[in-house]
Amino acid sequence: MATPIFRFSHNYPHRLALAQKPGYNLIMGLFTTLIYQPFFNLLVGIYWILGQIAPAAADMGVAVIVFTIIFRILWLPISFASGRSAKERHEISLKIKEIQQSFSQEPVKLQAEIKKLTRSNRRIIFMSSINLFFQIMVMLMLYRIFTTGLEGADFHLIYSWLPPHPEQFNLTFLGKFDLAHPNWILNWINTGVIFAAELLSSLLSPFPTGRTELMSLFVLPLGAFTFFAYMPAGKKLFVITTLLFSIVLMLAKLVKIVYYESRSRLRKVAYGLIIK
Repeated sequence: MATPIFRFSHNYPHRLALAQKPGYNLIMGLFTTLIYQPFFNLLVGIYWILGQIAPAAADMGVAVIVFTIIFRILWLPISFASGRSAKERHEISLKIKEIQQSFSQEPVKLQAEIKKLTRSNRRIIFMSSINLFFQIMVMLMLYRIFTTGLEGADFHLIYSWLPPHPEQFNLTFLGKFDLAHPNWILNWINTGVIFAAELLSSLLSPFPTGRTELMSLFVLPLGAFTFFAYMPAGKKLFVITTLLFSIVLMLAKLVKIVYYESRSRLRKVAYGLIIK
């Protein structure tokens, strides 16, 4: 079986013509220039570096893994802010339930109290909106990279100052998984990693686990299996890597919790011995 390759090409006149129209969508232009283009070039650059280190072992799958790790490191501030916001949103939801119970017979006052609560927590709502915005941008970026981008449609977006790029990209990860087409093995791995991440997140959550959370523990992986079934394997590889990164962070958090709890217990024991 021939190794799938990625050939850069200029044979995309309809796309280039759209981009050059005076009325070209400003938002898409900003998205391409500020978000998509830098990360697309990062992926191409990583592949080039891998090719320089070991030309025979240049693998777009490995490049995607390295790309994902770099991306997740850059994403850490947003992840930490999102974690804090989740706790604050949970507290707000509890307050809203209390307000609804207290003013269930007074709809006008109920709306007024909810608005008052919302105004006093604008920062949390703003951070949640920003986080959602970036998640949407990331989804669009990844969709484009693993569909049109890796097929050569975005050749014109490669920075001119980058080193000469290869004419062919090896799209077969580890010589087995074609990143340009669906792969059921990676899909099952993806589903398993999603389940593991959700389970660990549920165990470490400071909030009580309800029926909805338990259902999502199984529904989400099954839904993801269906959603990713016919998507290119490159997307699945990104998701698997980013979830493994999240699992490592959660395990580090667990180790930190166990460490501080152990120290606290040792201090209590030592204090008890001193008192005696």
